[in-house]
Amino acid sequence: MSQTHTQSANPDAGAGPIARFLRATEIDTRLLGMAGALLLIWMGFHLYSIFVNGNAGFLTPRNMWNLSVQTSSIGIMATGMVLVIVTRNIDLSVGSILGFCAIIMGVIQVYILPDILGLGHPLIWVITAIAGLIVGCLIGAFHGWMIAYVGIPSFIVTLGGLLVWRGAAFLVARGETIAPVDATFALMGGGPYGAIGATGSWIVGLLACAGILWMLISGRAQREKHGFTQRPMWAEVFLGVLGCGLVLGAVMVVNAYPWPRGIVTAYAAANNITVPPEGLFISHGFAIPVLILIGVGILMTILMTRTRFGRYVFAIGGNPEAAALAGINTRWMTVKIFALLGLLTGLSSVVASARLTSATGALGTLDELYVIAAAVIGGTSLAGGVGTVYGAIFGALVMQSLQTGMPFIGVDAGLQQVVVGSVLVLAVFLDILYRRKSK
Repeated sequence: MSQTHTQSANPDAGAGPIARFLRATEIDTRLLGMAGALLLIWMGFHLYSIFVNGNAGFLTPRNMWNLSVQTSSIGIMATGMVLVIVTRNIDLSVGSILGFCAIIMGVIQVYILPDILGLGHPLIWVITAIAGLIVGCLIGAFHGWMIAYVGIPSFIVTLGGLLVWRGAAFLVARGETIAPVDATFALMGGGPYGAIGATGSWIVGLLACAGILWMLISGRAQREKHGFTQRPMWAEVFLGVLGCGLVLGAVMVVNAYPWPRGIVTAYAAANNITVPPEGLFISHGFAIPVLILIGVGILMTILMTRTRFGRYVFAIGGNPEAAALAGINTRWMTVKIFALLGLLTGLSSVVASARLTSATGALGTLDELYVIAAAVIGGTSLAGGVGTVYGAIFGALVMQSLQTGMPFIGVDAGLQQVVVGSVLVLAVFLDILYRRKSK
């Protein structure tokens, strides 16, 4: 009797050290599993490239920097796809919407605005980016309206959208590539000039560390205020050190990747800088697309966890009928959710077309599959009601690591598709097992 009472009073009684550690730190076990899988993927590519291919390795500052930039476009859309899947819907059209928005922005900044404002006008990139966001938002809202008010299943609406908007992109562009984009607009795609440099990266890193510490301190104060159980102090310190360590480590990696020698020479000549005999080291730092992804991730996390809108999303995903009976306008919520995903797709189109420095009708092909896979790998349940924004971003990083690493070590294109498809099926299978175990 006394033993049973002791175990109920102390939930850690009889638990192993790993279980006690996870319970004390409250680390998401799914996120921990994804981190372990990502490390295995990186180490596998790294060791294979060194010992089999004789290359410098996968884990180099250059590869990590490029990987972060390539993840940005998929990651931005994945944060919105989480909301759609949580509410038991799906969107198969985001890749085509991205391509259509890119073509519209290309036409605006190459053919229309230079004639009106003049070539190189500073407002060209602003108007172009806003136009892309509006077009994406309107398309998403239209899809949401057909799903919510007309009653057509989301699978059919967005499958039709996949074909319609891809065809519309080719019709508008007449099958041509629209280039070159505005020089300032191109900076949002990354590159040596589309990054913030070493000093800016350290500032961002220190601000991020301050934010992590503030979250831990304010979270502890809120728990004390409402009488919730506190984490042990050692767990708070561990989380702070871990979070700040990862941030500062990322800063060191992006700052270790220098500008190419040719660009450094041209930059030095344009700014009357004398290049020393050993060369001039100029760090890339964080790329602008990565900062955009981080900003979107923070805002979407706040939206999902700190607002009424986010609570409504999870309520609809948990039980749509109960949510409607509770007074939630589920139809209007569906329109807003798809409009938000459309807006994020427009933003992703800005990043993707800027990185390519052109707009083509094929831009974003198959992106819808990678976005859905990123959300699912990140722990978003296709059954609805479960999902996190940070998980989707992590899932996008896993997917992009596979897409980047396999060509790096010489895997055939056909086998690449087999691996990506298998990973997606495995992620859904693990989600099913996780939900069965949690019941």
